[in-house]
Amino acid sequence: MRVRRLGWAGLEIEAGGERLVIDHVRDLSPLFTGWKAGEGLVAPSGQATAALVTHLHRDHTDASALADALTPGAPVLRPAPGYGDDVDKVTTLLAERELVQHRLAAEVVDAWSTCEVGRFRVTAVPAVDGLGDPQVNWVVEADGQRVFHGGDTMFHGWWWLVARRFSPFDAVFLPANGAVVDAPHLQPPSPLPAALDPRQAAAASEILNARYAVPMHYETEQPDKIPGYVEVGDPEGEFRTHAGRRAQVLAVGEWLDLAM
Repeated sequence: MRVRRLGWAGLEIEAGGERLVIDHVRDLSPLFTGWKAGEGLVAPSGQATAALVTHLHRDHTDASALADALTPGAPVLRPAPGYGDDVDKVTTLLAERELVQHRLAAEVVDAWSTCEVGRFRVTAVPAVDGLGDPQVNWVVEADGQRVFHGGDTMFHGWWWLVARRFSPFDAVFLPANGAVVDAPHLQPPSPLPAALDPRQAAAASEILNARYAVPMHYETEQPDKIPGYVEVGDPEGEFRTHAGRRAQVLAVGEWLDLAM
């Protein structure tokens, strides 16, 4: 099995000529104004047989991108809809509408649910979203290797249960930007990170017993394009410091071959 970083939190996973994508997006501008479509992002190298999404924020679920990346009728495995009224669900409504508009075969999955998708075995595991919306993380297994995708989860108490059931991991891909969010519908704002910061991501990678720990979900070259969303200054550098020998920083578009 090998894994390619697609930018932001997107991954392409390939095994035996089959591939799936996780949190693949092509355009972040509906959520992050000022971000040019496609900037810092790449497309999968071929058609995917399934898509996994960790949650329905528009920087993790891009129905147009998925429609182009997937084979016809391919499943899109996703968590439950958001809670409450339209104000509570403001950060998930756009992605929900787009999934319907593009007629994707979306399937809601619960935490600890396992599905067989071609040669891949995928399990949704618990995660905690920094804005209060439903989120899962994903464990993907194929060819005797195992990968973890952390969406943009916060640090939480489920890491040890995930580790007991699945560790060791060949690679874990974890958010590392420690974003502090000031959103109109979440007032007063929290000064605390709404996603893992580099030190927390390194701690999670140790708990999960990862051979490779790969930071994702950061864009240090575009701090002025995300109003109300402040990342740590040097996610890559801080992650390398805290994760030590596990750290494996991938450039956008770069593959990591887990059979090596």
